[in-house]
Amino acid sequence: MIASGLALSVATPAHAADPSQSWVLTLPQASQPHQVAYLPPLPAAPRVFGMTAERRAMLNTIRYAEGTWVNGHPMGYQMLFGGSFTPSLHRHPDRVMYSTRYASAAAGAYQFMPFTWSMASRVLGLQDFRPDSQDQAALFLIERRGALTMVDRGLMTPDLAARLSPEWASFPTLAGASYYGQPVKRFDDLKRFYEDNLSQLRQAGEPAWQTVAIRQVQPAVAPIQPEVAEQLQSEEQPEASTSNNFESPTGRLDPSGRF
Repeated sequence: MIASGLALSVATPAHAADPSQSWVLTLPQASQPHQVAYLPPLPAAPRVFGMTAERRAMLNTIRYAEGTWVNGHPMGYQMLFGGSFTPSLHRHPDRVMYSTRYASAAAGAYQFMPFTWSMASRVLGLQDFRPDSQDQAALFLIERRGALTMVDRGLMTPDLAARLSPEWASFPTLAGASYYGQPVKRFDDLKRFYEDNLSQLRQAGEPAWQTVAIRQVQPAVAPIQPEVAEQLQSEEQPEASTSNNFESPTGRLDPSGRF
């Protein structure tokens, strides 16, 4: 990504006029042409995406796939990887959480990774991590994958799911597997959820939220007990690490939400 970004700053794709070749950059300076795959440039996204039943149904389907749906309860917007909840939505929590096999800093209804959220919020001018901001960022990522017009047709297709699979690991590729080799939702299950949810939205039915057991994240540093406070004051304490580059026991970081 870095290398391709540098190349883009000094050269223009030779096939830019042909949309089918927009992912190829040819460098004619070398004796043999080299081709570098890269994501298209960030689109000039509007600050506010309009919300339709079709778009809302797709956002809800992403939440269903990512495990943050909780029957539509707003607490899904506060969910961290692994099932805990952050008490504040003033900003992305940017905190690594652990499951049995993975470690990830993904957060929110759409499980944004910190770098992805930073990029999307910068482009859209988002100032917080509240539900409306998360919805806007998710729609931006859908548009960035060239899938927003597909969403607006109101049809859940294998091609649409595959287009979003590099963005959300829970969406299947055309082969039916996760783009990142992780657990994935079956396309038929996504399609069924999407169609049911879209039907409910079009009928403007009242949501029926389940009671959600809130399990908030514990403080990063435990409170100091009074009996040891005096001893700690006389000792030099090492600085706490602020790095979140931790690995899970399997050595794999969960890339859910990567772009």
